[in-house]
Amino acid sequence: MCGRYSLTTPVEALRALFGFDELPNLEPRYNIAPTQGVVAVRIAASGAPRELTAFRWGLVPSWAKDPAIGSRMINARAETVSEKPAYRNAFKRRRCLIPADGFYEWKKAPDGGKQPWRIALEGDAPFAFAGLWEQWMAPEGSEIESCTIVTTDAAPDIAPIHHRMPVILDPVAYDTWLAGEPQEAQALLHPYGGKLRAYRVSRQVNNVRNDDSSLFDPAPESDETVAEQLDLL
Repeated sequence: MCGRYSLTTPVEALRALFGFDELPNLEPRYNIAPTQGVVAVRIAASGAPRELTAFRWGLVPSWAKDPAIGSRMINARAETVSEKPAYRNAFKRRRCLIPADGFYEWKKAPDGGKQPWRIALEGDAPFAFAGLWEQWMAPEGSEIESCTIVTTDAAPDIAPIHHRMPVILDPVAYDTWLAGEPQEAQALLHPYGGKLRAYRVSRQVNNVRNDDSSLFDPAPESDETVAEQLDLL
């Protein structure tokens, strides 16, 4: 799954990668959590340019009676995304790119707790998760636009940490994911084939109130953690 991620890349670099026109003031975020506001890139209408849009993380289906359901829909499984009622319409018509420059997963630690790991591309380069978005309308007329991150089996680099991972799209596939036919989009939902780096970080990331650059610092190493990291090589 993917339950926390980061987006600290300057907006100018994001615009160069994703091709949107907006230039908002995006503050660096080191610990993005479910139900919080996030940004994603979408095509609002056929033939329209890409746009950077604010969403709530946790997809609320248009037919939901209570928007609180979104807190349980932060991830959509690639294997069933075209079939599940909560996601299948969005998969057909409302796909998006969710910018990130790292994400966190938790592994059982020797002390019985769970140790967070940060996973990123080399150089902390920005990338895109495959995402879906949806619009929900309240009876009184207010609306919520929300999104979810598609997940798949873990790539070999991170399988020792967690058996699932978010789908990371190659930039050459962005157009296909955003506007291609469903069968073309489905073919993109596979484990990441490039190089990922993973390292242990402080358990401070467990608290959503912590959101600063210290969360990226490697955790102090012991003999046990060195052995853990060697197992990933």
